[in-house]
Amino acid sequence: MKKDLVIKTNRLNQAFQMLSLAEFHIVQLAIVDARETGTGLTTDTPLRIDALRYADVFDTTRQNAYIRMKEAEETLFNRRFSFFDEDGKLVKSRWISQVKYLDNEGAIEIVFTPAVVQGISRINGVKEFFTQYLLSQTSQLKSVYSTRLYELLIQWKNTGKTPIFEIQDFRAQLGLDINEYKLMSDFKKRVLDLAVSDINEKTDIKTTYQQYKKGRSITGFSFTLKHKKNIDKPNDVKQDTSDIFIKLTDSQRHLFANKLSELPEMSKYSQGTESYQQFAVRIADMLQDPEKLKELTPLLRKVGFQ
Repeated sequence: MKKDLVIKTNRLNQAFQMLSLAEFHIVQLAIVDARETGTGLTTDTPLRIDALRYADVFDTTRQNAYIRMKEAEETLFNRRFSFFDEDGKLVKSRWISQVKYLDNEGAIEIVFTPAVVQGISRINGVKEFFTQYLLSQTSQLKSVYSTRLYELLIQWKNTGKTPIFEIQDFRAQLGLDINEYKLMSDFKKRVLDLAVSDINEKTDIKTTYQQYKKGRSITGFSFTLKHKKNIDKPNDVKQDTSDIFIKLTDSQRHLFANKLSELPEMSKYSQGTESYQQFAVRIADMLQDPEKLKELTPLLRKVGFQ
């Protein structure tokens, strides 16, 4: 199973935020490591991020990673984001409540705030509607705008089309200050077009956008996206499907359905508004279909089916 999944609730993913690229990378790493290690999923447990790991994931030198993390540490503590809660009320929060730089160890320790913890972890064992992607898909993107746009787009990967992003909210979601690129021509040239080009070149999706106007003013954008063909698909396992089907008991179907629900390769089967548990129930039903079982056999073996 992939170990570099970034998973957020849709509410956190849609937040209005302003981070530098280095700060964004630290948050991404923290989310991945918090989920994988179980550390940092509370509001009082520090999570350690090493410069060596940063360098490995984002393809830079350890020295450069050290410098980026040091600069980010000085600003990340003061960064805020805002989102609308389930009642439609605007909530403002910091990303972290505590940060410490371990100067002699080339590492930092951070503690997430309650809003972030709730946005990346299980709440009473239930996961909310979620957005997930592989960290490796965004690690080579050139700007924080590219990364944020990818996050916003990938939430709609199953429908292949986003709703209309109203321009003011969209700018805030990308992390733009109110005074940055105020002219639409500058916004499109310096932010949007570069981000789309970056995503199309370096990630697993291709996207285009459509603009919407009221009079002569552009009021919003929508995007279409499609996944590129995966040249690294799991090798087909040549085995009698009926034999596999016989071996899958009801308990096995549900066990492996839960495991499959968290694989990024399964994202094409998920529906944009369902939780992990709902997705797992549908997968368990899919595993009763011989054709679907044959299709999912390589992934079943990936999560431990023998």
